Amino acid sequence: MTATGRNDLDEEAELSEAWVAAEPRTERDEDADRCGGTDRGRATRRGTETHPRADENRPSTDDDGSTGVDDGSADVDRTLREARPLVAASWRRSVRARVSPDGSARVELDEDELAAYREAHPLSAAMPVIRELMGAYATDGEHLLAVCDAAGRMLWVEGHPGTLRKARGMNFVAGARWSEAAAGTNAPGTALAMDRPVQVVAAEHFRRPVRAWTCAAAPVHDPYSGRVLGAIDITGGKRLAHPHSLGFVQAVARAAESQLALLGPAPDPGCIRLSALGRDEAVLSVGGRRLRLSRRHSEILVVLAHRPDGVGGDELLTLLYEDESVTPVTLRAELSRLRALLGADALRSRPYRLAGAVDADFATVDRKLASGAVAAAAGDYAGPLLPASTAPGVVRLRERLADRLRAALVDRADPGLLADWAYSAWGEDDVVVWRALCAAVPAPQLPPVRARLDSLEAELSAGATGLQRSGHHTRA
Repeated sequence: MTATGRNDLDEEAELSEAWVAAEPRTERDEDADRCGGTDRGRATRRGTETHPRADENRPSTDDDGSTGVDDGSADVDRTLREARPLVAASWRRSVRARVSPDGSARVELDEDELAAYREAHPLSAAMPVIRELMGAYATDGEHLLAVCDAAGRMLWVEGHPGTLRKARGMNFVAGARWSEAAAGTNAPGTALAMDRPVQVVAAEHFRRPVRAWTCAAAPVHDPYSGRVLGAIDITGGKRLAHPHSLGFVQAVARAAESQLALLGPAPDPGCIRLSALGRDEAVLSVGGRRLRLSRRHSEILVVLAHRPDGVGGDELLTLLYEDESVTPVTLRAELSRLRALLGADALRSRPYRLAGAVDADFATVDRKLASGAVAAAAGDYAGPLLPASTAPGVVRLRERLADRLRAALVDRADPGLLADWAYSAWGEDDVVVWRALCAAVPAPQLPPVRARLDSLEAELSAGATGLQRSGHHTRA
């Protein structure tokens, strides 16, 4: 990509007026509108949407009233009203994660480590297709193509030589971590955080050194399990501030998924695959179909997958419902609807159990931990098990798995594995892991980690740690 100057930033802000209304809507957007995010809906109907200029962009205040930055701008509320809801929410997450607006990305993998990691990563099989579709476009347009893993670490950064040199100034290089929790609002990091295609234009970036760039990214999923493998990104100057850039990178991501499906083994049609880590609603793959389940059906299947020998009706009722007044009739109605969805032979009763073998992602992580494969278990851990669930049986499984993995990571003291947890949405306030990371990182990488830990410990001593906020599923 070609870094742009002040005039380019102005022009990009003006360009954003026309194209942002065309950004594809998702279920999350609809939910946001129903919860009060109506400004964007009205702007979209008008065909325009306001964007902050580079000199107006300021982050949100956090729950404790601090901005997490050093400028103390009085324009915070106005800026967040004018920003796209997606960008405003990302800035708030960046502030909560204590990202410095003037910092730079941290390079975590040296050349030898990077080469070995690339070779073993699933996305390496899709790189020929990605290069074929994006390579010439990136080079000819003075842009960069970048591919990162699910933790936001850059695996490949390629493109125009001059743009590569300029990108090194902000550590947009292979081996650096660009997750949202580590680098603030940026297309690949935010695409991973939201699990959807994202375009970030100029001053929408949280960090000031990145605001001369524009980027678009889309997540890439495992074609069978649906697990996020990483993201594909196109980064450059003002010419990327167009809806075509977002559509283009999304199409490349789908092509990469198709390539992985062609190269991978054919799924067993008789096997039921359940993906429930990092999701409020599980995804079930059965008989060649992929089904997104309701929250209650997700909880039922998680409990039954954990108990393959079956669960009696009374016990299942206590595992699923906090409210003791819920009757067996309610549970039987839910099971009847689930049986209609899965097929009459898939769900059996007396006791309730699943007929076929279930390949559940949380069980896979548990097995790998039991065998001592901590790195493999951490790689498969996509987040807390059904994080929004309050079903007693699910809560118990969720906390047990998270605590076991967390303890194994601290015991292993591998800085890369610890950083993956610490910079994740569920680990950003985990003081124990941040302490372990502070003890494990090499001296040149210590200052930002030490600063983050000091901030967390200050909050902890004041009794206002983010672990006490609703919505966090980690414990220190």
